[in-house]
Amino acid sequence: MSKLASKTIFITGASRGIGRAIALRCAADGANIVIASKTSTPHKTLPGTIHSVAKEVEEAGGKALALVLDVRDDERVEATIQEAAEHFGGIDAVINNAGAINLTPAEHTPMKRVDLMFNVNVRAAYSCARAAIPWLKKSDNGHILSLSPPINLNPRWFQNHTAYTISKYGMSMVTIGLAAELAKYGISVHSLWPRTIIQTDALRLVGGMALGQQGRTPEIMADAAYTILTQDNRDRSGECLIDEDILRAHGQTNFDHYAVDPSKKLLTDLFLDA
Repeated sequence: MSKLASKTIFITGASRGIGRAIALRCAADGANIVIASKTSTPHKTLPGTIHSVAKEVEEAGGKALALVLDVRDDERVEATIQEAAEHFGGIDAVINNAGAINLTPAEHTPMKRVDLMFNVNVRAAYSCARAAIPWLKKSDNGHILSLSPPINLNPRWFQNHTAYTISKYGMSMVTIGLAAELAKYGISVHSLWPRTIIQTDALRLVGGMALGQQGRTPEIMADAAYTILTQDNRDRSGECLIDEDILRAHGQTNFDHYAVDPSKKLLTDLFLDA
């Protein structure tokens, strides 16, 4: 049975990487996918646009709506949510996938970069979730899912990239707060984070493409997100979940096929103690 058939999933930053993988996984179930991203024309170096992913979504069996969205623009966020809901008749899940990363120490992190991370990460997660609440209340299994880590206060996870860490932990604090606030409406709110690094174009931006060979593909995050969205997780709302743990809890024991290079040792992702 297709658990997400006719459900509407709103995904920010879905023109590539993990967002695209989640879009295609849900599309295979017959879901309506809203691809909300700034990338409407080809990037100089990075693959994918909202239109190329929309085509892939439809080829995978879903329905697609490609909408240009800069998550820093509050008016555009509200308008995009409204347009998506009117187009498909509602919204069942919001996935806060858009992100900004800068792994640099404070002395070498200009305030414009700090503002970018805060605005694209924590502020946008709050903004998109907030705008969708009226529609999520009407869903029979509404979800808000943010790609952010468990809050680990070990100083090593702040050292050398304090601004990025605060912005990602801020997203997880949005999860914790909204879970409590929206429980009475039956809306599940979670964060999701990978056990290992994931090979995405974000690694290229921080000069770590070689490290990607010691990571997994975005499909593991897509499968974990799909599992969360298709379950009644209201009793776990507010938790920051790990991809591998979620899949294990639902019977999956083999993760070898997600490895970029099975011959290499996997690297644990940021914020997770080995």
